[in-house]
Amino acid sequence: MRQFLAKEWQVEESNPLMTTTEKAKKYSDIINLSIGDPDLPVPAEILEKAAADVLAGYTKYSDPWGYADLRQAIVDFYKEDYGVDIAMENVFVTAAGCAAMSLVLEAVLEEGDEVLLFDPYFSAYDQQVRVPGGVPVCVPCFEFEDWQPSAQRAEQYLSKRTKAMILNTPNNPTGVCYSDKTLHELAEFSKKHDLLVIADDIYTSFVYGGAKFVPIMSLPGMAERTVTVNSFSKNYVMTGLRIGNIVAPGDICRAVKHINECVVYSAPSYSQRAALYALQKRHEYARQIVPEFEKRMAYGAKRIRAIPAFTLSPAAGGIYLFPGIKKTGLTSMEVCQRILDEAHVLMVPGSAFGDAGEGYLRIACTVGVDKMAEAFDRLEKMPLLQGK
Repeated sequence: MRQFLAKEWQVEESNPLMTTTEKAKKYSDIINLSIGDPDLPVPAEILEKAAADVLAGYTKYSDPWGYADLRQAIVDFYKEDYGVDIAMENVFVTAAGCAAMSLVLEAVLEEGDEVLLFDPYFSAYDQQVRVPGGVPVCVPCFEFEDWQPSAQRAEQYLSKRTKAMILNTPNNPTGVCYSDKTLHELAEFSKKHDLLVIADDIYTSFVYGGAKFVPIMSLPGMAERTVTVNSFSKNYVMTGLRIGNIVAPGDICRAVKHINECVVYSAPSYSQRAALYALQKRHEYARQIVPEFEKRMAYGAKRIRAIPAFTLSPAAGGIYLFPGIKKTGLTSMEVCQRILDEAHVLMVPGSAFGDAGEGYLRIACTVGVDKMAEAFDRLEKMPLLQGK
């Protein structure tokens, strides 16, 4: 029945990131370091309070914008943590961060509009830009520049159709945190060329070693040209609850509302209540969650640097490590397949994150150190990774 499909979907494309679930079924003893789905449970208090709300009657559609008390908590969060004043009309609650990104792009893009992606980038961006008719334009970043985006290089990729750019810090997949210098240069670049900035801010709690997260919308003149996409999936390990939000100028929020009413109408009531309680004690939960991932990241980096075929630049944030495998002489897909078949460890090839990701692998630190140790013990037994 292929003839009934839109042309966009008549050709099957395999995204290595999106096919890992099937690959994970191949071996019974697989150690899955591919998908960013942390193994830690959602803090029990969040679930208990949300469940009590459900029993109290929070089982109907919410306001399409989201529950008022959740939106107010988001307003308070930005004021208290970053000194940013936003209004309720600037907050819209969505069913997950990915949905938020798709809704925003549908709201702002017209056929042929170009969006700058700093490559390597989260693999979903490409298709999310294309679905509403946009054109992704990749601006390469490089390990020798610590994966920092270059506004100067981005100038070379501008055209009359360039409308927006997507930023992601702490970054998936590289683990880089954008420096103050980088953020200010990108902010000035966006103002100079009248670009919309879409900030994918979903790993904001995961910063290590003195690094810090700064929302680009907090910089002078940026609130009116920035859409911030948030998710509760990572900071509160609430991946399955599918809840997020956007912070944006009112016109964009209203457009997103109209589109979303044709999709899910409102975000899940239970998940919204859980998000509210997560925000109310966010600093306490961060103290529970973030040190565990910092420990895992440090352990993984130590083990990677002990394997001859790997190279690794420091990662100051996020939950991923992005080692280089160019010494093997193989593609990232080939190395991932060898690791899967010989060590029964599942990773994602860097090519899933754009052309600049070729020659690297993404390792998700989503299992405990004991399981990571088992994975690296297996890797160390591979002749390919020992340079033999």
